[in-house]
Amino acid sequence: MNQTDTEALARRLRAHALQMTHRARASHIGSCLSMADILAVLYGAVLRVNGARPDWLERDRLVVSKGHAAAIVYAALAERGFLPVAELESYSADGSRLAGHVTMTVPGVELSTGSLGHGLPVAAGMALAALRAGAAWRCFCVVSDGELDEGSNWEAVQFAQHFRLSNLICIVDYNKIQSFGSVADVSELHPLAEKFRAFNWGVHELDGHDHAALFAVLSGPPPRADRPTAIIAHTLKGKGVSFMEGQLAWHYRNPDAAQMEVALAEIGAAP
Repeated sequence: MNQTDTEALARRLRAHALQMTHRARASHIGSCLSMADILAVLYGAVLRVNGARPDWLERDRLVVSKGHAAAIVYAALAERGFLPVAELESYSADGSRLAGHVTMTVPGVELSTGSLGHGLPVAAGMALAALRAGAAWRCFCVVSDGELDEGSNWEAVQFAQHFRLSNLICIVDYNKIQSFGSVADVSELHPLAEKFRAFNWGVHELDGHDHAALFAVLSGPPPRADRPTAIIAHTLKGKGVSFMEGQLAWHYRNPDAAQMEVALAEIGAAP
């Protein structure tokens, strides 16, 4: 896919996530919308995966540690052919395999997540296993900024640089809002890039909604050839829907019918 294609994919992902959270009366639409562009570039142009062969041994691995953004993860998997798009209608319903947090019952999901701080440690272990096996695949991990409050992440950061996991890429969805307030008020992360550099990681810092910039760093060589890479992606909670952007309430709320109509129009999707 080219940039136009991934931007169109991002619009579809946003539309799916809005419809899914509206239908299920579920939470976390703001978190879904902030990472739509990251997932669109990953699944649309970067990841070596095959929807018809979810267990393909040479596939790239993606661990989405911010498991509360499950709706848009399932949407991306459906768009890439891992499950029928129609199945998205069952999101968070009784008996559905599309649970409210990312779960391995869904083809293409590498790790059940939702207990924040677990994804990066497991991704680091996967990356080490790949290096020791001489495998060519890379391991990507998307974390939220709020979950970087968890000390387990920083143990993994130390572990990854010690074992020179050059095949590990951690993407921080830095939307600056977590469950009970702004990141700055709850537990300030700034200067985040410098923290990763202090642990001997290579670091890119960019606009997490810029598809060209995302593609360039996700598909290009690491900034440090023998070390893991951190991508600090500055994003906006609720990106694409004016009344959700930067609003803590949409960590928990779901859109009603009238709000859905406005939101779908704003992202350029048919209601």
